Amino acid sequence: MASYKLFLVAFLVSLSSSIMINTCSASRRLLQQQPLPQMPNFPIPTMGLPPLPSTLPLPTLPTIPTIMPPFPMPSTLPQPTLPTIPTTMPTLPSFPTTFPSLPTNFPSIPFFSPPPSTTTSSP
Repeated sequence: MASYKLFLVAFLVSLSSSIMINTCSASRRLLQQQPLPQMPNFPIPTMGLPPLPSTLPLPTLPTIPTIMPPFPMPSTLPQPTLPTIPTTMPTLPSFPTTFPSLPTNFPSIPFFSPPPSTTTSSP
């Protein structure tokens, strides 16, 4: 178990040092390059853009109607037809009430039977 932990620590140390070396070499390479050219200053256009409105128009809100339309009364609505439930249950099929009895003597299966007795009675 100790060798596993030692291997894990050594692997992590080598991985971190490899990442650090790669980072240092990449930063050195970037520092040795020529700097990027500066963006030229573009003049701010004064013509061509429409002026912004000083006050923006407010959107119109929907109004709630004060008079409700008449809804149909429940008595005038069509009544659904409900299915009828039968009052008598259907008859069940008849099943036999007596079952045949199991045989009392089973045939002997040599593999499952006990071996024959080999003891002999001596006089």
